Amino acid sequence: MRKSHITCITGFLFFFTVFGQEKPNILWITIEDTSPQFIGCYGNKDASTPVIDQLAKEGVRFTNAFSTGTVCSPSRSTIITGVRTFKMGSGNHRSNYPIPDFIHGFPYYMKEAGYYVTNNKKTDYNVGNVEQFTTEAWDESSYKAGWWNRKPGQPFFAVFNFMDSHQSRTMTMPYDWYIKNVWDSLPKGDRIGDNDFEIPPFYHDSPEMRKYFARVYNSIKLTDNKIGDLLNRLDKDGLRDNTIIFFYADHGEGIPRGKTNGINLGYRVPFVIWFPQKYKGLSPWGTSGAVSGELVDFEDLAPTMISLAGGKMPDYLKGRILLGKDRSKPVGHLELSSDRADNGPDMVRSITDGKYIYSRNFMPFVPQMRYIRYFEIADIVKQMRSDLSNGKFDSLQKSIFEERPPEFLFNIENDLWETHNLVDDPKFAKVLEKMRKELDTDIIKSRDVMFLPEYEIGQISKTGTPYEFRLDKKRYRLKEIYGAASLSGKRGKDIVKQQVRLLKSKDNIVRYWAMIGLRSQKKQILELYKKEIVNAMDDAYPPVSVTASAIAYQCFNDSEAEKKLNEFCKNSNMDIALMAINYLLYSKNKSPFIETIKAVHEMPDRNYNVKAACMDFLGILGIVENTAKNEN
Repeated sequence: MRKSHITCITGFLFFFTVFGQEKPNILWITIEDTSPQFIGCYGNKDASTPVIDQLAKEGVRFTNAFSTGTVCSPSRSTIITGVRTFKMGSGNHRSNYPIPDFIHGFPYYMKEAGYYVTNNKKTDYNVGNVEQFTTEAWDESSYKAGWWNRKPGQPFFAVFNFMDSHQSRTMTMPYDWYIKNVWDSLPKGDRIGDNDFEIPPFYHDSPEMRKYFARVYNSIKLTDNKIGDLLNRLDKDGLRDNTIIFFYADHGEGIPRGKTNGINLGYRVPFVIWFPQKYKGLSPWGTSGAVSGELVDFEDLAPTMISLAGGKMPDYLKGRILLGKDRSKPVGHLELSSDRADNGPDMVRSITDGKYIYSRNFMPFVPQMRYIRYFEIADIVKQMRSDLSNGKFDSLQKSIFEERPPEFLFNIENDLWETHNLVDDPKFAKVLEKMRKELDTDIIKSRDVMFLPEYEIGQISKTGTPYEFRLDKKRYRLKEIYGAASLSGKRGKDIVKQQVRLLKSKDNIVRYWAMIGLRSQKKQILELYKKEIVNAMDDAYPPVSVTASAIAYQCFNDSEAEKKLNEFCKNSNMDIALMAINYLLYSKNKSPFIETIKAVHEMPDRNYNVKAACMDFLGILGIVENTAKNEN
């Protein structure tokens, strides 16, 4: 009896140890929509973030940490699965396509290793069958979840997500709502006034803009206060000495031109790791105010956590283990991605080495300030559009409302706000060529499935998963598809000739990218190929047909194209309807579609994105009032 009792105790102690030491508790503090340049420890003297700053002073601050997406659910898809969105097919915001059964939320593997894993509370994982997926991943996921319900002595992994810096607080909800929920929640001494900060140069500096932008600083201040409350509870429970703390944001700042945009402001996040004394040996960077320029992104989080827990590492995880005895080698560059956000389609792929960021805009006809309903209802965006129409902007401020170039290259060490595109500067030709090649190589190697239009991803998802489809080289001819996509945004007669030839391809997706590329060409050149474009309106593949119709209407004022677009707006497939309406958002003559858009908005089977695009269309014409309803 006594021997059995001793054996039981010994087994219990082994279960909760790893690498010959007690397993660490792990606390994740995640915040919403925040770029590092708005945090004190990253050099902003106007910010008030003493709690975050203290974590950095005692821990390790990372200067090159990046989200793998620029809006909530895609970035969280990579966080929870450890798989990049362009492999999973989860790059489009709130798309919820199926994933393979063998892919689990990474806390599942920590549970297997003996951890009590909790999430408080946000999920938004952008995967199919999300309820089952979430239940499998966590011991508890709720607003009451925390370390306090674990077994005695059991190590925990606890996530706390703070919403107070979210875009809803910083810009989208009405100003009165912000006053009640943010301003009034701050002690008077914590409040940051309208003139207590520098305003980014891509905004027009006016009293109105300062009033709206002050929301960013006060929302982050409230977040910092609440993080302090959580850490006080950790201290009160006597757990700080056994807990490694990770702090980061889910993507870049939730302001116009930040969140949803494939540039550094959309990708880069604050990221800090704090180690208690007993686990400082796990840090390869040192502690006590160490600063690391090592490249880190969200693909690295899952393998790092499983390794810390001593869990079994699944083969599908390709990210790095950041710390501990199994630490992976640092990398020289990262590939990042940005796709559809709500009702605003886009596709950007980026490469960064920490000093430069190169972004390839595959849909450059869409501006950085593209129509997204959740932005358009915000006072700050209304003010910006008013200032634009009244001629108050300089060339930089105006540029974010104009078509993008096909490529961006920014020196993000010297040009924090990304004001100077270096693509045409011969001094940076070698940097540009290097990053172009890195992006080409990475896209083919990863077999980026997001080069399929969302319509196609939806069709595949009826019987399989995008993740698995992309691996079938016979069905997914990525090299040929990418050859067509890589022309998109480039202009000139020779490019147009290639794109027109590609309209004869037997591959639906090649023809789609040929037509997407033609959408960026100048009207004068397209006139030479009017016949081919008009004929493509009858293409059997809907994404080709709707894009051809949009071009024929915009460039040739074709009456048949007008009819087709009206029908496409009412299409039973939401992806096709959304595509058609988005093209109309950027067309000059909207009047032939007003009644159709009104009718579509009232159709009971329309999803949020289609209805939001309708509201944007009607809002442009002043037919509807902008009001806040959805939260991203």
